[in-house]
Amino acid sequence: MKPSIGIIGLGYVGLPLALALAEKHTVLGYDTNKERVASLQKGVDNTKEIPTEEIQAVSIHFFDQPQALKHCSIYIVTVPTPLKEDNLPDFSYLESASTIIAQLLKIGDIVVYESTVYPGATEEICLPLLEVSSLKVDIDFSLGYSPERINVGDPHNTFKTIPKIVSASNKDALETLYTLYQSVLSAEVYKAPSIKVAEAAKVIENVQRDVNIALVNELAMMFKSFKIDIHEVLNAASTKWNFLNFRPGLVGGHCIGIDPYYLAHKSISMGYKPEILFSARKINEEIPNFVLKDLIQKLSFHKIKTSKAKVLFLGITFKENTSDIRNSKALSLALGLKKTCKNILIYDPYFKGEDLNIEFEFTSNLPEEQKFDVLVLAVAHSLFSKIKPLTLLSKVGFVYDIKAVFEPHEKIYRL
Repeated sequence: MKPSIGIIGLGYVGLPLALALAEKHTVLGYDTNKERVASLQKGVDNTKEIPTEEIQAVSIHFFDQPQALKHCSIYIVTVPTPLKEDNLPDFSYLESASTIIAQLLKIGDIVVYESTVYPGATEEICLPLLEVSSLKVDIDFSLGYSPERINVGDPHNTFKTIPKIVSASNKDALETLYTLYQSVLSAEVYKAPSIKVAEAAKVIENVQRDVNIALVNELAMMFKSFKIDIHEVLNAASTKWNFLNFRPGLVGGHCIGIDPYYLAHKSISMGYKPEILFSARKINEEIPNFVLKDLIQKLSFHKIKTSKAKVLFLGITFKENTSDIRNSKALSLALGLKKTCKNILIYDPYFKGEDLNIEFEFTSNLPEEQKFDVLVLAVAHSLFSKIKPLTLLSKVGFVYDIKAVFEPHEKIYRL
């Protein structure tokens, strides 16, 4: 008999996972967000990441009451792991999920965590809360960790096509999880030798990207003073076979901009302060301020009064082709610009300003009949590549293209 699987957390990780597993298994989805659950029960993903027809194509039940999961034998936790205001790990969602599972846990069950954490967190933070049930790991139940690798807004690298890492507290559970994930993936499933190795592998994926993007961001700032276009430099350097072609930009979201702090927290607690990791974080956090300062200088150079400048701001989400604005540095830049430029119109085809408690004016369509003094392209949504930016400019206007989407022109500046 196939196990019933309970997914705890139905966000950008949990929902694709639940839908994929439901193709071949009995799946129940649980989330504390009643509005989210109500929408999913109607077949609607209110984040607009997954089409209704994909949700309705499988047999799956969504609940906002945890008792609905009591007959499950595998629990998979996909809740957020954000930061507190002091950049320390916030384990409250993981702790809450673990406490709920402890009330449902039975002999023979497997509990799997997919949330990104530092090495050791699953066993140090989550396991003690599970064992409050009086059941003991590897005697009564098993523990697993399989890091999520969902790439929001990417239609090509999906849950099914991205290789999956699995780990567990014992060999039998490892084989069960390997078989479970492999049953719905076209990609390979990799068995990590321990839970800590799997946790570490996940967190350094994003640390590595953070460090590499920080390097090109620093080069971009450096080459500004040399009057050299960093993108032209990268194009030339990319002709070498082993050059890593990272591009400069705003680094936000709930992975790259957050996960390094989890690893740093654990490292410091063990007595080692990671220098490169913190340097990368400092550089990438500074980029919105650097762009803002450069923008203001260019407004002055073009003799445009900041208080009267008409600005069209393209993209407000944390990355391309998604509606997610969590930890969005594009939003941070827009907020900084708003302090001096009052007349800002935001166009983002993925985010229309819903539930944003900030006084910005949004447009649902590209305002082709208007003329702007500044166009700021902050996010490289694929639709933006079709825009002809020069047709939207006033006589004195210019474009600040952070992501180098538009073709080079004397009126188009790049980061």
